[in-house]
Amino acid sequence: MELRQLRSFLALAEECHFGRAAARLHVAQPALSQQIKQLERELGVPLFNRSTRRVEPTEAGRQLTAYARVIVAEEERARVHMRELATGHAGRVSVGFIGTATYDVLPRVARTVRAQLPGITLDLRGELLTPRLVEGLLSGTFDLAVLRGPVTDENLRTTPLRSEPLLAVLPSHHPLADRPSIPLQALAAEPFVVHPSQSRSQMYDRVLAACRRAGFRPASLIEVGETATLVVFVAAGHGVALVPQSVQSLSLDGVTYVPLTDPETVDLVLARRANRTSAAAEQVAAVIEDCVRG
Repeated sequence: MELRQLRSFLALAEECHFGRAAARLHVAQPALSQQIKQLERELGVPLFNRSTRRVEPTEAGRQLTAYARVIVAEEERARVHMRELATGHAGRVSVGFIGTATYDVLPRVARTVRAQLPGITLDLRGELLTPRLVEGLLSGTFDLAVLRGPVTDENLRTTPLRSEPLLAVLPSHHPLADRPSIPLQALAAEPFVVHPSQSRSQMYDRVLAACRRAGFRPASLIEVGETATLVVFVAAGHGVALVPQSVQSLSLDGVTYVPLTDPETVDLVLARRANRTSAAAEQVAAVIEDCVRG
């Protein structure tokens, strides 16, 4: 029993006329008649009562009609789904986000993909450090990652998304919190709340490099893993911090974000494997680029 036979059977069952069914299928009437006879031989049961004026399904024909409609509809759904997979409009895509991009980029991407690419299932992970995201890309855990550049691994390719200034995060009661901007050197005597040191976070090196350019090394360092926790520590009075401008979207009480008079910037990039990206992942990558740059 072939799909072609089932389509011919359904056309005849619905039209109850060989001529109209053949015209609907764009085949010759004798060819349609042969297909129906072959199907009846294969199934071992007559499917139609034929007369000179009308063709009517037998009881077996009526029973087969329900099965045939399901089979033909499922075949069409499978065909459409395969087309969607090939064009990137269906599939599963895993995306990891650096801590700061978790707050403004991730929600916009999730909303836009849901609206524009409903056939794609997103697996989103936020509040991750750049080294963990790079490892996840290389291992296949993530298809895409939004992280801090630069990325030098030759197995990955990156697309610049944006460059944003670092802001000082101060407790709201800090003497400098009401200034329109401050020189970074004004915080030289303050303890700094920072992301983890060594190879686990690029922001650690960025913050200390900015302090060196301002002529000092922080008096003491308090390391925390997540950006939201870092801001909470500042609100609790444990120190000050430097964060990308996008962290302001957290809107936590007890802190004030103050621009630096000599701006320091950090870059956000989109990374993916150099030679193994699905069509669906490329569609999501385009959404991410539009969400960040738009």
